[in-house]
Amino acid sequence: MPAADWGDTKIDDVVLLASWARDLQLSLDRFAAACETAGMKISTSKSKAMVLNRKKVECLLRVKEEILPQVEEFKYLGVLFMSEGRMEQEIDRRIGAASTVMRTLHRSIVVKRELRLWAQLSIYRSTFVPTLTYGHELWVRTERTRSRVQAAEMSFLRRVAGLSLRDRVRSSAIWEELGVEPLLLHVERSQMRWLGHLVRMPPGRLPGEVFRACCSSRRPPGRPMTRWRDYVSRLVWERLGIPPDELEELAEEREVWASLLRLLPPRPDPR
Repeated sequence: MPAADWGDTKIDDVVLLASWARDLQLSLDRFAAACETAGMKISTSKSKAMVLNRKKVECLLRVKEEILPQVEEFKYLGVLFMSEGRMEQEIDRRIGAASTVMRTLHRSIVVKRELRLWAQLSIYRSTFVPTLTYGHELWVRTERTRSRVQAAEMSFLRRVAGLSLRDRVRSSAIWEELGVEPLLLHVERSQMRWLGHLVRMPPGRLPGEVFRACCSSRRPPGRPMTRWRDYVSRLVWERLGIPPDELEELAEEREVWASLLRLLPPRPDPR
């Protein structure tokens, strides 16, 4: 992830991707040459190298004579990426950030009696939800992360409703009383909406190419990690009843796909 400087002007958020170290080094050399032609230079102190692999693989990338540091994790556009390709730590980080927001708002704003319900819910939708769900379209959720996300959501909504866990009020009753959509329903709908965008992307668009790519190398021993494509295909089968072999055909029809997502029901309340 190189960063380029041009006098007092800085250009960040440049990502170079390749399947092999030699190809990545060639791309980096071309980028460095283009920067130099434009009177810019790559800031090696801000640039990092990362290999997406379950095993530790060394990747020595050079900018002229300087070797870029290789890292196991990197925050890009506010999202934490791990070299193993897992998202659990990023989801935990989002939950922690949302919990901090909740505690701050609860102490200073939400508990004020003169604040009306609609204002509290406006704060919930505009501040708490974006903090918790930032980058959620590409989450691969497990039962653990699903439970933790819902726990964070209900912790905020119970305070708004003036309830606690000791009141033993179901989550579905609180959603209905406050007139809010379950957060996990919002997440699932957004993930399937993004799936539709990927399916309809024309050839040559990088997100679509990554979505359709198939690994040619051998898998390492052990249980393979769940790919986002497999996860979201299973989600569509569970929630919409659409089998994987019919998914892309339906997602190609924008209006049909949008109408299916609008009718998506909440999951049954487990508690």
